[in-house]
Amino acid sequence: MATPNIRPLPEHLQEVAIKELNERPERLAEDLEALKDWAIKEPHLNVRLDDQLLVAFLRGCKFSLEKTKSKLDWFYTLKTKYPDYYTLQDPDVPHLQDLVKYGVGLPLPIPLNEIGARIIFCRFGIYPIDKYKIKDLLAIAFASYELQMRSDDTSVINGFIALVDVSKINAAYFAQFTPHLLKKTMGFFANAAPIRQTATHFINVPASFEKLYSMIKPTLTEKQRNRIFLHGNNLETLYAHIPQKYLPKEFGGENDCIDELEKSTFQLFLDHRDYFKEDVKYRNNEELRVGQQPDYESLFGMEGSFRKIAVD
Repeated sequence: MATPNIRPLPEHLQEVAIKELNERPERLAEDLEALKDWAIKEPHLNVRLDDQLLVAFLRGCKFSLEKTKSKLDWFYTLKTKYPDYYTLQDPDVPHLQDLVKYGVGLPLPIPLNEIGARIIFCRFGIYPIDKYKIKDLLAIAFASYELQMRSDDTSVINGFIALVDVSKINAAYFAQFTPHLLKKTMGFFANAAPIRQTATHFINVPASFEKLYSMIKPTLTEKQRNRIFLHGNNLETLYAHIPQKYLPKEFGGENDCIDELEKSTFQLFLDHRDYFKEDVKYRNNEELRVGQQPDYESLFGMEGSFRKIAVD
């Protein structure tokens, strides 16, 4: 059996993978082979048989083969069914740098407590509303998530924390933020995403955002609600979860500056240009699926908008 073509883990991550994710290094080649064998035999599937990508699914599913199969199937099912949302179809678009800047999370280089979860800094509503829509940015966000799966063992093993600055959102932004888009995001993380989002911290939260969250909250599970935290302009409540030193320099921390983070994140996209070009070859053929097709409409068919939210 061939040796898996994956990066060796640092000792502290390997220890977590063994203790918390049920990884057995001596059995890794066998586990990957079993997953590949299943994927090849499924007539409707056409997925990347890339060891580094597949091991991210195994680790994210704590080496449950059945859960891994389900996540991997959904991952490519969503890419096939909704390419405008879940794929970066053209890495050569001239405004890619803008899309990366406006529509993607910026991974901070130092994990929480040095060896913990990756912190992803995000900004909602900073894009020019007359030029882009939220929908235009979703593919970039999901592509960034896939890059984390492939390139960041810290995120794969320890999960990630989303740190979201919502100070720039306004009425025009809310008008674009539809329940339909929300379902697309929630559906991805519930069904297809192997990397664990351990917490989401919203900072600089205006009253209007709290109204939006109150509408979304009933659709969340108790587990999801317990992982979401809203913080105002005073970040003291945030520091109990993320000490200030782990924030970007603009927030008084030591975790790089936003300008440099934008550049390094864009470079990561450039480095994977060929990967994204090849990605369009990997799509399902649902006509060949054995058994019942997924119920897309009930999972992703919610329509409407939040246009009536009053913005303070």
